[in-house]
Amino acid sequence: MRLLNCAKSISTTLSRSYSKISSAAKMATDIKFNASLTISDPQVQPVLIIGQLRHLNLLKFDQLACKLEPRVSEETFKNAISCLHPAPTDKSSLYLDVATVAALPLKASRHNTSSRAHAITRLVKNHVLNVSEECVVLVCQRENLFASACAVVRAFPLYSRKTGSINGSGSKSPCNASGDGQAPIVNVEFVIVDKDGGIETTPLTEQELQCLEETARGIRLAARIVDMPCNEMNVDHFIQNVCDFAKELSIKPQIIRGDELEQRGFGGIHGVGKAAAVPPALVVLSHLPKGAQETIALVGKGIVYDTGGLSIKGKTAMPGMKRDCGGAAAILGAFYAAVKCGFKDNLHAVFCLAENSVGPNATRPDDIHTLYSGRTVEINNTDAEGRLVLADGVCYANKDLKANIILDMATLTGAQGVATGKYHGAILTNSESWEAKALQAGRKSGDLLAPIIYCPELHFSEFASAVADMKNSVADRSNAQSSCAGIFVAAHLGFDYPGVWMHVDMAMPVNCGERATGYGVALLLTLFGSYTKCALLQSIAPVDEEPPSKRICRD
Repeated sequence: MRLLNCAKSISTTLSRSYSKISSAAKMATDIKFNASLTISDPQVQPVLIIGQLRHLNLLKFDQLACKLEPRVSEETFKNAISCLHPAPTDKSSLYLDVATVAALPLKASRHNTSSRAHAITRLVKNHVLNVSEECVVLVCQRENLFASACAVVRAFPLYSRKTGSINGSGSKSPCNASGDGQAPIVNVEFVIVDKDGGIETTPLTEQELQCLEETARGIRLAARIVDMPCNEMNVDHFIQNVCDFAKELSIKPQIIRGDELEQRGFGGIHGVGKAAAVPPALVVLSHLPKGAQETIALVGKGIVYDTGGLSIKGKTAMPGMKRDCGGAAAILGAFYAAVKCGFKDNLHAVFCLAENSVGPNATRPDDIHTLYSGRTVEINNTDAEGRLVLADGVCYANKDLKANIILDMATLTGAQGVATGKYHGAILTNSESWEAKALQAGRKSGDLLAPIIYCPELHFSEFASAVADMKNSVADRSNAQSSCAGIFVAAHLGFDYPGVWMHVDMAMPVNCGERATGYGVALLLTLFGSYTKCALLQSIAPVDEEPPSKRICRD
């Protein structure tokens, strides 16, 4: 594969634009994880204490006095806790608005995360004060430490183009009243409740703090990429991001671009992106440690903007399509953090990058493309483009990278939201045991998953074509659309693929309202936590469990 020099591949204009974006991001909130509770006066450093009510009731005042004195007395603290009646959450002021205690929902169902991660994010968003320095104290069990920390991180996006100040008001932000240009700091600290109801006194280790910091960076990186509009995050910009992190990890990226994609047989990626002003690309990062036993490939859909192509989206459906690169963004963040946390096996990140645009060279409905699998696809919907680029990506992961575990992640179908909702991504896989692991990882990370039907013998017929091996969009849109879209990808990998294949559709959880969530980073780190040297990730990695049923597909 041709190896490109990233510094030369990006123009001077792009570099100037990128530096402006980076300098703007420097003013975003800085998140700092502390090993134990630090001493601070809430009048100087406001504090928000969050926990489940049953855990808050276990606390003694002297265990939190270093965060509350001299402003809050023991009596005030006890009264505030007794006044909490979460429905689903509740908060009580301890001292004006600079010391607050908040209770999480009382219950979490079996399809939710026991950390109540989504409630943590909402509470942090609503009750931090955005001053120069403040603190969030999380009261939780050790098994929920990672998910709770990630939930706080999601409340602080990096990207903003508001002018005048951080809060875009045109006046000085309260966090920067001195005008010293310093970014606000949020200290995240933990009170760990053990299984017997006691409070752990051992501080977090340096390795645990590093894991949280690298994970936070990965989540915020993914969210920043997803939040950025295409004029600031096109294929060139995305490649620059990949190259920047590759350099930090001492990895040389492999890049195939433009017409070379067609020459090498990547008809899916080339066909989707050939109409755009910025050419499409396949970019690969490879971490190859000594002694590796497994080869894992993470394949991300990176459609930097999706107009729908000639099957163009309507005026209300197109806004927000900057988020169609959410799968690739999550994989970049997860790959970076996994390598930083000492990934022990071969790990590849495959980015399928394109802009699905309209122009003289755009793919037309009725066109037939040959994908990297060698199979032909009749295009009957140019707005079903994500599966085309993913098909090339997973096939490359199998044929060239020899991966025995392949996971692709994509904002693939709007139908995912109908099937599994706004908070749960959809998991489709050929492995029952890995489906169970993925569901565990979702609950332990806060990036929730729900299974969808894997049944190619019933669903692949939806893509029947009279003139090609298959069409790219289903005949019946009411027949398990999200499953069918994933089955299309699996068809190019081969239904007889002997390894593990997982497909995560995260079209809805990629954002919450107008902001990206960084969904997928924590999920992947947890799912493959046992493959790292990080004790924290190993402790929450899913364990093998007996599947609900063991079925063998028979002829």
